[in-house]
Amino acid sequence: MLELAILGFLYDAPLHGYELRKRITALTGHVRPVAESTLYPTIKRLEKSGFLVRTTEPGAVAAPRHVLSLTAEGGSELRRQLAEPAQRDITDENRWFTVLAFLRHLDDAAAQAAVLRRRLAFLEEPASFFYEGDRPLRAEELEDPFRRGVLTIARATSRAELTWLRDTLASLGG
Repeated sequence: MLELAILGFLYDAPLHGYELRKRITALTGHVRPVAESTLYPTIKRLEKSGFLVRTTEPGAVAAPRHVLSLTAEGGSELRRQLAEPAQRDITDENRWFTVLAFLRHLDDAAAQAAVLRRRLAFLEEPASFFYEGDRPLRAEELEDPFRRGVLTIARATSRAELTWLRDTLASLGG
């Protein structure tokens, strides 16, 4: 998801590494902080692949800054990743939010709708964090107030997302 976030933010505007890291951290939150030891090798790999370029600009106060910009090939790669997200990008909430944050860059409404339908299908499957054998348990079946809280909060979140997905799909014509 780091690669997708880099491509997505650079699609919006050229950025220097520090600003890019701040934006990615704001998107992924405390769950998945972005370390420099992860970010910069990924940037170098994307640069080597021809998806972004680095230019040097004078620094406002200190040393020159390296500004990263997306290439045409990088824009194509971003759209490819958005049109064909891996299943884990659909099912993992943090990964899904990264896809969703940049889905507007996929210009085709039908392609956007296809991605949203995959998420909708995932959310419509019966699931739980807790099971009795193979049967998913509902919040009302749990005596433990904390586990009941997990399921109650998850259900409310899922309902809100389901409503949003259905409304958005209707507006996209899909």
